[in-house]
Amino acid sequence: MNEERRYLTFALGKGRLAQQTMELLAGAGITCEEMKDRHSRKLIFVNEALGLKFFLSKNPDVPTYVEYGAADIGVVGSDVLREENKRVYEVLDLGFGRCRMCVCGPAEAGELLRHHERIRVASKYPNTAKDYFFNKKHQTVDIIKLNGSVELGPIVQLSDVIVDIVETGSTLRENGLEVLEEICPVSARMIVNRVSMQMEAERIRKIITMVRERIS
Repeated sequence: MNEERRYLTFALGKGRLAQQTMELLAGAGITCEEMKDRHSRKLIFVNEALGLKFFLSKNPDVPTYVEYGAADIGVVGSDVLREENKRVYEVLDLGFGRCRMCVCGPAEAGELLRHHERIRVASKYPNTAKDYFFNKKHQTVDIIKLNGSVELGPIVQLSDVIVDIVETGSTLRENGLEVLEEICPVSARMIVNRVSMQMEAERIRKIITMVRERIS
């Protein structure tokens, strides 16, 4: 790597999202051999030839790394972007990781929603839930933040409904719950640090163009 050129750093959400991202990047000619070693204990992976670094983090942390410049580019679900509301540029919808953000619960809870009754809503996404109920539905609700299996909320009568992402709906059905209202679609997005977009405009725009050509 040219010594005058600094690394561009990618922050990727751990798990399937990172795997799908690297497959997409590989198709655009952007690879990282170090990341193929599943037994590696490294935290940062480097492609010296391309001047790129990659690291994995929990999905909710990706926008934070990008906002503060610890990463120039990030890939994360739009559900996280909506919830975290960080100051980053959203540059591409990558088209994978598709699911829906929904209000779910037992069928009878549908009446509570239709009549705009005051209810309790459990969610990993309290800001998203608050925005939907307060600003879109104009319904007063009590939001309960949960970090684990939110489906438990209605089952143990902690809440009337939940707000969560739904892919196939099988977990809901197995627990006697269903989708009651859809809030928005969700998919993986590429985000960029605002300063990096100015300082490394040419390199970042080249990456965006290469990736866009793979998904178009």
